[in-house]
Amino acid sequence: MNTIEVLSKGNRVKLTDDQNVSLMKRALELANKSVVAGNHPFGALIVLDGKIVLEAENTVNSDSDLTRHAEMNAVVQSCRLLNEIERGRSILFTSTEPCAMCAGALYWAGIKTVVYGCSAKKLDEIAGVTLICHSRTVFDGAVNSPKVYGPLLEDAAAAQHLSFWPSLSSKLL
Repeated sequence: MNTIEVLSKGNRVKLTDDQNVSLMKRALELANKSVVAGNHPFGALIVLDGKIVLEAENTVNSDSDLTRHAEMNAVVQSCRLLNEIERGRSILFTSTEPCAMCAGALYWAGIKTVVYGCSAKKLDEIAGVTLICHSRTVFDGAVNSPKVYGPLLEDAAAAQHLSFWPSLSSKLL
C-alpha cells in the first residue's frame, strides 16, 4: 500500500503499514457490529493526528433511513466534533469503498483522505451492481479531490459481504 501522509499542524504525518492495517481491522470490526445490530456490513472511523477520534456503523435498518451509511454517520459526527481544518487533516478508514452519496458528503465536509477495504467493484460482484458511480468517479470530477487509498485487507472485507449476501454470493462459487 502507498504511504498515507497528511499535513497535521504544519507537519507531515505518515501512518505506517501496521497502523493502516490496524485501523482497517477496526473498521471491519465496526462493520461486524453493524450486522449484529441488524444493519448492513459497513463500518467507518476517522483518524486525526494518528488517533481515532470517532467511529461509525451503518444504521440504515435501525434508523429506518437509507442515508445512514457508516461513512455518512462518520461525516455527520465529524462536522459536529471537528472544525474545518481538523476535518481537512483527518483520514476516513472505511470497510468498503464509499458510494457516490458518501463520497459527496466526504468532499463537502472537507475530509481529504479516504482508505477503504473492499472495493466497489468487488462489492458489485458480490451483492450485485446497483450504482456504478462510486467514490473515485465522484472525486475525479472534484476540485482538490481527496486522496483515495485501497483496497486494503480486501479479502477480509469482501468475506463480510459474502457472508451477508449469501444468496447472491453463492452464484460466484
